[in-house]
Amino acid sequence: MSKIEARLAELGLTLPEAGAPIANYVPFTVSGKLIYVSGQVPRKDGAIHPVGHLGAGVSIEEAKAAAQQCFLSVLAHAKVAAGGDLDRIARVLRITGYVNSTPNFGDQPTVINGASDCAVAVFGEAGRHARSAVGVAALPGGAAVEVEAILELV
Repeated sequence: MSKIEARLAELGLTLPEAGAPIANYVPFTVSGKLIYVSGQVPRKDGAIHPVGHLGAGVSIEEAKAAAQQCFLSVLAHAKVAAGGDLDRIARVLRITGYVNSTPNFGDQPTVINGASDCAVAVFGEAGRHARSAVGVAALPGGAAVEVEAILELV
């Protein structure tokens, strides 16, 4: 078991299966030492969950947990990109989070902290990253949150 997988277990976190894309794209690309992971939406029991808008039914806490789940999906794809070895990930460089929001909702950064906090909990200082948290009118399948990332390989 890799150090990162041991840390995930210590945190009580489990990587989901690296799912197949739902459209005409690949789940990740690797260029040199960089892994670019496509946007991941939160899933529970095979379905997108939660769905809806922040500011109209989806709570901040529910969405933060969803952002964490999205980051775990990012890691599942990064593991495949790293040849099955999460210890090959040197650092998390950037996270971009999209929050399905009503026009008056302005707490997107708090929601995306679910992903950012997870990155730091798993990777320590190597998990500190640049970030954007963006409010959007809609996401695929009505997802409340979507997260993409750029990671660096050793």
